[in-house]
Amino acid sequence: MDTVLNQYEPKVKAKKVKKGLTLYIMATLIAVLFWSTSFVGTKIAYASFSPLTLGAARFMVAAIILGIIMLIKKDKTIPSLKDIGVMSLSGVLGTTLYFSMENIGVELTTASNAAIIIAAYPAITALIEFIFYKVKISWAKGIGILIALIGVYQISYNPHVAESGHALLGNVILVLAGFVFAFYNFTTRKVVKKYSMITISFYQTLAGAITFIPVAFIEKSSWKMPTMESFLVLLYLGIFCSVVAFLLYNYSLRKLSSSSAVTLMNLVPIFGVIFSVIVLHEVIRTAQIIGGIIVIFGVVLSMKESKSGKAKS
Repeated sequence: MDTVLNQYEPKVKAKKVKKGLTLYIMATLIAVLFWSTSFVGTKIAYASFSPLTLGAARFMVAAIILGIIMLIKKDKTIPSLKDIGVMSLSGVLGTTLYFSMENIGVELTTASNAAIIIAAYPAITALIEFIFYKVKISWAKGIGILIALIGVYQISYNPHVAESGHALLGNVILVLAGFVFAFYNFTTRKVVKKYSMITISFYQTLAGAITFIPVAFIEKSSWKMPTMESFLVLLYLGIFCSVVAFLLYNYSLRKLSSSSAVTLMNLVPIFGVIFSVIVLHEVIRTAQIIGGIIVIFGVVLSMKESKSGKAKS
């Protein structure tokens, strides 16, 4: 009888492991869904908010929520002054500067374009590592980066630019924001192993929100009372897209490998385009579809090599 039971034990354990992994995969997918809707939400919020004002308000909400979480967890960790300086710098880069550029870019171009271009950021980060930090890359990774950038060009180039207004300028700003995002990552790496991600995120978001306030005053002449819809979207962006999605994603990293998480992140542009079509009724050009496929293929190729650990550094 014991022999029969022992034969079933591995199967029972395998089912438990599979069930556990499903929970972490679902957490990542929910985070991806939140991030995918942020481009559409930003467009909707522009009915009442200007780009810089929206960024400041969004991250003030996020900083308050993260502060509350810190109090609930009774996290009394106080980083050194040097590390607070590093977190503040990364917060200015990743919050104030990056989201100023992203919000302006999203205002000028379409939400679907923004979702696809941002998918190329991992490739842009790898390119900067190669140029500025002399990190050696294989031919496979180099080709992947090149393919991703070709995809971005395919999306951005529109011979009928008059029909799309300032879309090209918006696309260029989003690409440049990718370089800022890369330097944010490099700065964050200096403290990421010293403190919890909640602690790091709180100080980054707080610094970013504080420095966003004077930037938002540039738009003071366009300030007006927000509609209920815009206000609710602001709360959604601050709570769900800036805090909840991040917490879910980091929760999933407890069990999922980085490669699995990155693969699931490639769904962001796909969902982003779907939501832009359904909610905003944006018309997707054939060039965008082709460009999106090229970007995702290039990013997957550039990440695959680094995940296998074959790169020379």
